[in-house]
Amino acid sequence: MKRTVMIVSVAVLVLVVALSAFLGTRHPVGDATSAPSPLLGKMAPALAGPELGGGRFNLRSDLGRVVVVNFWASWCGPCIEEAPNLSTFAFQERHDKVSVIGVVFNDTVSAASAFAAHYGSLYPSIVDPNGQIANRYGVTNPPTTFVIDARGRVEASLLGPVSTAQLLAVVKRVQE
Repeated sequence: MKRTVMIVSVAVLVLVVALSAFLGTRHPVGDATSAPSPLLGKMAPALAGPELGGGRFNLRSDLGRVVVVNFWASWCGPCIEEAPNLSTFAFQERHDKVSVIGVVFNDTVSAASAFAAHYGSLYPSIVDPNGQIANRYGVTNPPTTFVIDARGRVEASLLGPVSTAQLLAVVKRVQE
């Protein structure tokens, strides 16, 4: 009897520690957090590929504009939270030399297309079927956002769901 109680107690303790570690390493709720990246201040890695629904995107063609690059997936809860914010931001900034591009992270084209249609995405997203773009940017999980200045340099790296206000502030800083 004592042995059973001890085993159950140890199992519960291990479960509590594991859950605490999991919750402690999750993205915070609310605004994304600025994150260190070896890309900061350097030229952005190549970013080109087929867009969901047709067309093709190439970062080089957007030089002269600030580009917000957001890695997302249809299965990502925080991506669902930030989807309306990104669309609002893209709509507000469409005339101010700012582009938004999504990169589909570890997802199927059909699921990503359904997600974009459901959430009314107002910006294009490119498909990254082998994760090559994510690897170049050092992305390990979505949502992750980079802000690239008009010269093509990475000026900000954000982890977690971004808000419209947060993106406006970061882009304003990058444009100054």
